[in-house]
Amino acid sequence: MKLNYLPRIKSPEDIKDFSTEELQELCDELRSYIIDTVTEVGGHLAPTLGVIELTVALHHLFDTPRDKLVWDVGHQGYAHKIITGRFKEFRTIRKFDGISGFLKRSESEYDSFGAGHASTSISAALGMAEARFQSKDNYRVAAIIGDGSMTGGLAFEGINNAGHLGRQILVILNDNEMSISPNVGALSKYFTRIISNPLYNKVRNIVWDSTGIIPMGKSTARSLIKKLDETLKNLIVPGMLFQELGFRYFGPINGHDLDEVLNTLNNIKNIQAPVLLHILTKKGQGMLNNQNGRDEYHIDAVKFHAVKPNGKMGKKNASKVDQNPAPIFQNVFGSLVCELAEKREDTVCITAAMREGTGLVEYSKRFPNRYYDVGIAEGHAVTFSAGMATEGLRPIVAIYSTFLQRAYDHIVHDVALQKLPVIFCLDRAGIAGEDGPTHHGALDIAYLRCIQGLILAAPKDGNELRKLLYTALKVTDRPFAIRYPKASSLIFNKQSKEEIIDIGSWSVEKFGSNITILSVGSMVSKSIKASEMLESLGIISEVVNCRFIKPLDYSYLDEIPNKFHYVFTIEEGTINGGFGDAVASYLLESGFKGKFKKIGLPDKFVHHGSRDEILSNLGLDDKGIADFISQQYKNKSSISVNV
Repeated sequence: MKLNYLPRIKSPEDIKDFSTEELQELCDELRSYIIDTVTEVGGHLAPTLGVIELTVALHHLFDTPRDKLVWDVGHQGYAHKIITGRFKEFRTIRKFDGISGFLKRSESEYDSFGAGHASTSISAALGMAEARFQSKDNYRVAAIIGDGSMTGGLAFEGINNAGHLGRQILVILNDNEMSISPNVGALSKYFTRIISNPLYNKVRNIVWDSTGIIPMGKSTARSLIKKLDETLKNLIVPGMLFQELGFRYFGPINGHDLDEVLNTLNNIKNIQAPVLLHILTKKGQGMLNNQNGRDEYHIDAVKFHAVKPNGKMGKKNASKVDQNPAPIFQNVFGSLVCELAEKREDTVCITAAMREGTGLVEYSKRFPNRYYDVGIAEGHAVTFSAGMATEGLRPIVAIYSTFLQRAYDHIVHDVALQKLPVIFCLDRAGIAGEDGPTHHGALDIAYLRCIQGLILAAPKDGNELRKLLYTALKVTDRPFAIRYPKASSLIFNKQSKEEIIDIGSWSVEKFGSNITILSVGSMVSKSIKASEMLESLGIISEVVNCRFIKPLDYSYLDEIPNKFHYVFTIEEGTINGGFGDAVASYLLESGFKGKFKKIGLPDKFVHHGSRDEILSNLGLDDKGIADFISQQYKNKSSISVNV
């Protein structure tokens, strides 16, 4: 499609004078350009296609960046990025040193609030609205949230507080899967047009104010009017939940009817009260099926939520790890929980709206009565599993490492404190790749190893993941967490037998002298390769698979002073509070006099890019590890115990 408008748009100011027809053409160009670009370079496709019309309407009617648009999650922010001056940079989205796939305050003044997880927009927008009240300013604030994000407890906490404070705030509920209330047809649309009209609202307010002089008394009159109003709306308008929480509710309206979206937004944007606009959209709207030319990609919205590069640009930059013939850890996990379910009827699986991402599709189909998707509600997922564990079930909770942070209190108080045998499987531990810092699982070792009684482990490959899962099921008096990356499992034999590992035991993968490399999970294979490189330099190193991060293998650590003068720890997690700190602390307290160095993720948020690019940039590939150790070995005086 020829782009007539997009290359000329430097900011939303450029579309203020567009006619409705021109705005529609702009929508068509955005849809075409985003489809072409994202299918080529990869990224989140379906979500942003569903909000093209809404995005254009918001930037046309609102005075951004003075007016604040707060996008929940950020999956739907691609059109927003293009309109706000990032057209030329859009083809770099999610690439190393390119623009972020999510909203990022440091990237643009139009990104009012950073986003990467769900349900944050309403609370953040309300904070901005309250700041406006405190400073006596007059900008508008709008939060755009999807129906999936509305399942999160934080969204309802925000709504509850917004209704209480009564500040001017617009919440747009983008309902792209299922309506909170059914669309009741033409009458509903007609009534929405009426009640969103400024004249209607002016008259409504005049009538409300006039009740103060009615003879029967202000409170009695207003009570009767309110009951009449509610009765009418119950008949023809969905959304009474929001009205009861203090919001003026409008909708549902067709989110792909640009004229209807423009008119409704224009009518309600200045209402001096909390307002919720309910729009109905389709994920993937406008992406045609290649086989029949029909616009039906929204039917499989999960599949097209995010797409991989189509190969035109991806082959030369493809991840070396991902080219390994072994399945990725997510698929190994999915296969193993099915294996466990066949053997043990007491096992169940819980996830928080991440069935596909965590590898649970097959399990959900084969064992539907033992599968629970609780929606975007990680805290609930954990406490829900705790309740199951009290009654003898063995819950396996599969959640992304970075998202489990949101359930931290629940892990501590509802699981660990009560010594419940919940198994946590932390997907995307370490570097998550193109999704960037909001999705990197950099902190799980640090935030989990301090929890009393909890066991924390990391498999070096798919076969070891099987062993750790079976081992976890043998533990009945405490939680057990297993972390693994978004990467190849390296080795996985589907026919392997059950095997139990001694809790806290490590295994020596390669024997050596003078230097020992204590490596965790994904870093084991890289450490072995690094050790082979070091051998050519005359440095003979031992490589240890430290599959248990907590408890440590104290018997091995106690032997170190007698065998090694140099100790290196390597982990795909932050070095602050991580595995290396645990080892350093023990060795220091044990009187170790040798040289020690930690290798891991730095004390800063790591940007996005392919997993291999990031690890290489951080020196966490085999060459980087070998180079670092050789330099430290040569410069012996620079190595010291680092706590």
